[in-house]
Amino acid sequence: MTTARGKSLRKVGFAAALSALAASAWAEPMHGIAMYGEPALPPDFVSLPQVNPDAPKGGSFRWGEAGSFDSLNPYVTKGRPATGISTLTVETLMGRNYDEAFSLYGLLAESIDTDEGRTYVEFTLRPEARFSDGSPVTVEDVMWSVETLGTQGNPRYAAAWKKIASMEKTGERSVKFTFNVEDRELPLILGLRPILKKAQWEGKDFAEATMEAPIGSGPYVLASSELGVHATYKRNPDWWGKDLPFNKGQWNFDEIRYDYYANPQAIFEAFKAGQVSAYREANVSKWLSSYDFPAVTSGDIIKAEIPHGRPSGIEGFVMNTRKPIFADWRVREALILAFNFEFINQTLNGGLPPRIPSYFGNSFLGMEPGTPASGHELDLLEPFKAELPPGAIEGYALPVSDGDQTNRKNIRAAAALLEEAGWTVGDDGVLKNAKGEPFTFEILLVTGQDEMASAAEVYIEALKVLGITARLNKVDDAQYKDRTSNYDFDMTHYIRSLSLSPGNEQILYWGAGGVTEPGTRNWMGVNSPAVEAMIAAMVKAPNAEEFTAATKALDRVLTSGRYVIPIWYSDLSRLAYSADLKYPEKIPLYGDWTGFLPDTWWYEAK
Repeated sequence: MTTARGKSLRKVGFAAALSALAASAWAEPMHGIAMYGEPALPPDFVSLPQVNPDAPKGGSFRWGEAGSFDSLNPYVTKGRPATGISTLTVETLMGRNYDEAFSLYGLLAESIDTDEGRTYVEFTLRPEARFSDGSPVTVEDVMWSVETLGTQGNPRYAAAWKKIASMEKTGERSVKFTFNVEDRELPLILGLRPILKKAQWEGKDFAEATMEAPIGSGPYVLASSELGVHATYKRNPDWWGKDLPFNKGQWNFDEIRYDYYANPQAIFEAFKAGQVSAYREANVSKWLSSYDFPAVTSGDIIKAEIPHGRPSGIEGFVMNTRKPIFADWRVREALILAFNFEFINQTLNGGLPPRIPSYFGNSFLGMEPGTPASGHELDLLEPFKAELPPGAIEGYALPVSDGDQTNRKNIRAAAALLEEAGWTVGDDGVLKNAKGEPFTFEILLVTGQDEMASAAEVYIEALKVLGITARLNKVDDAQYKDRTSNYDFDMTHYIRSLSLSPGNEQILYWGAGGVTEPGTRNWMGVNSPAVEAMIAAMVKAPNAEEFTAATKALDRVLTSGRYVIPIWYSDLSRLAYSADLKYPEKIPLYGDWTGFLPDTWWYEAK
């Protein structure tokens, strides 16, 4: 047996071993796995439901990225990796079907085996699986990848690694992982771990940023790249997996290229000039008013609205609670009250998109704003009642203004909360604490975030009424990444897309380890035992009902924590694209998200 976490884990608990042995007596390898219930597709499926299995191969696709890159290693904290490396050139043991909430099907692995309690998982590799250099994908590559990512990779891989008691090679093409905790999601998480070629990294520091592209087994290989300018991928004609049912109708372009631009406006101008194949428009007002250029009117560019069924996620201005001025929930609520969403939304978007109500809004996983917790939600929250912020159990909803620019009612409420928290306005009109320190902070944005900058400027003016001085600071992409990775900011733009199958990644988003550990996605510095307990309840939930209750409870704690000033969201994606590009008639459950563009699109001359 090869241990997963060093010599200290060589021994598997006697009870756990017995449980695994008993379970293996009846468990059978499967072609796929679902978080709950059975995967929707049968073992003999011919293609995913949201693809065109007869899509032609050929053509090229060009996408615009804002910012730059300085690394080809997307699996570590250091550097800013080029887009496409992980998605296009590296594969996982299982592949995700984005027309289901969370189901995986065999990719590098031909089968998956686990027990009812999911105390272990065993994968059997396909004998034909090959890296792009022609070498076989081996069990040793799998074991090395899981351990290396868990110990030297980005923090997002570490949590699952710590839950592995042992891993062992159980056959020429099979590997088994045994777990030390109850966590139903772990077999799926390991199924989605990138598998890298062990031999490539011998004698090299995996944790360092590098311009050496990883050798993967995916449909594309990196053909060329220029630091911070472009990364171009060519479809591998010898790709081992091109005939798999899971891959049929996917990865149809001969070339996929990512070009880097200074900001979104530059990308839009390049799109108008025909240098970019497609553009995703986030601003409703611009969608209605800025798409009257010749290529649209001639039909060379098509506008499409792609619906989806995923949660709203959270987007807005995040407050870094590591900073003393944001530590008090009353201060954070006051700052939310001062943000006149209705006026800003009308000014920037014509008032069209709705406001994000909660982290899992727009889905069955979201809490009911303003309503008290009940049933299993309440049972989960009760043990933490004394430490929860107001509204978590009783019900919390974002404040609403009358749309007038003055926002008088909410400003008065904000002033009262600030005074209650120890902040008062002196004779000089400046808001100060008991030590005489003024309330001042910086809003950090990336150069080119024009829409967010416009919202911030309106907000800054509103804060002056309260005696607060906020300043807007725009920095380049590299500086922004460094500062946010090290939590060196007061307030900044924040976006976290959430799925219908939240699980262990939520620890990376909101776990207490992120308060001090750099590189996590917990930018606000959430440090809440209740949050971690709700996440634990989610991943241990034995059925969909308990999972939903735990997620709603988590949504309550996060939303009432008042960490983010939410802005707007859309229940559809607005895509403009070249008429030479096509996509399948069936839109997947997740819509225009991972797994859609460019994965299932193809080229067909107009």
